[in-house]
Amino acid sequence: MTTSKDKEFLKHPCFNVKAKGKYGRVHLPVAPKCNIKCNFCDRKYDCVLESRPGVTSKVLTVEQAGVYVKRVLEKEPRITVAGIAGPGDPFANGDETMGTMRMIHKNHPEMLLCISSNGMNIGPYIDELAELNVGHVTITVCAVDPEIGQNIYSWVRDGKVVYRGLQAAELLLSRQLAAISRLKEHGITVKVNCIVIPGINDHHIEDIASKMKELGVDLFNAMALFPNANTPFGNLTQPDKETMENIRSMAEQYLPQMRHCTRCRADAVGLLDDDKTEEFRSCLSSCSSIKPMPVNGRPYVAVATLEGLLVNQHLGEANSFEIWEMDDGSYRKVEERPAAEIGGGIKRWHQLARILGDCRAVLVSGVGETPYEILSSAGVKPVEASGFIEDGLRAVYEKRDLNQLRGRRNPCAEGTCTGTGGGCG
Repeated sequence: MTTSKDKEFLKHPCFNVKAKGKYGRVHLPVAPKCNIKCNFCDRKYDCVLESRPGVTSKVLTVEQAGVYVKRVLEKEPRITVAGIAGPGDPFANGDETMGTMRMIHKNHPEMLLCISSNGMNIGPYIDELAELNVGHVTITVCAVDPEIGQNIYSWVRDGKVVYRGLQAAELLLSRQLAAISRLKEHGITVKVNCIVIPGINDHHIEDIASKMKELGVDLFNAMALFPNANTPFGNLTQPDKETMENIRSMAEQYLPQMRHCTRCRADAVGLLDDDKTEEFRSCLSSCSSIKPMPVNGRPYVAVATLEGLLVNQHLGEANSFEIWEMDDGSYRKVEERPAAEIGGGIKRWHQLARILGDCRAVLVSGVGETPYEILSSAGVKPVEASGFIEDGLRAVYEKRDLNQLRGRRNPCAEGTCTGTGGGCG
């Protein structure tokens, strides 16, 4: 009996060698930032001359990626997989990555979803990845001994803290092992990429393969180092084909080996046997220049602010709102607009909905249930936010996770407000 997971495997060219001449993939370069620095890595943008991971000619927003996928599928219907593999790490760009995955899951439910990560920060997203039916995840593991790993990574960043040396390697490895275990608990197919680095970890590949088997990994991909100039490993010699074949044969005692890897770019598109990246480059470039479309003809966002820097006023206490727009990727204040006069009960909120009728959202520090429902019904979404105005604007315009904007919940929203006379509820 063929299961849905078997069908997914049959249509994924990277996990199934028999599919590489029938089905293709599109990589969406929405993740420019990275949270580790590998001594072999040189991430490049606007680069058309190299074919390797970490390279893309353009970076897309979530909205632009949605248009790009649609155009790619119109021209190349053999594409069955949508993946994110950089040019940085998907989960150093969590909002962009998850926004893109949600968009594809909604608009193209037939597509297989795939992620390639270093594993450092994937943990908090694993439950949702499973909910979105992300069926294939690749984790790059180059050492299972921190003494070796410290020679591979210059630094590892966890939030705003940067670690170096042995501490960095220990932290990264612990996150990778935990992530792989949880991915397998969710039934997600896991491939491990391992960069073979002469004199650094080439003697260590068997230990890695053995540990990955222990964790239930499905496929192992030993990849020869690609020496990049101006990196610490730029002067090393790339392992030859015979060396790599010997390493793969040894690792195959533990796990099935991927021998058909094409070292895809972060913007790769097409079949592995019939790559279309060059052909779609102009399409990618065109999509990268698309400006966010106004929502239902609403180009603006209103902001409740005391001093023009922070979102720090409750909807009911604001006497006026700053009106902002996004112009060519940056944010510009258009005007300051008077609010509806305080008092008047429900009529006030209907009046405010008309005043903000050209706004897709209003950023506030808090909002009551009644005005929330009235404004939302009128197409003006109240968004509770805490912090800089630009962070709130970016989240609204780029369709990021709005829950991350919230600070302490306002008592009016909790139903515990004792009343300030502001007419907030």
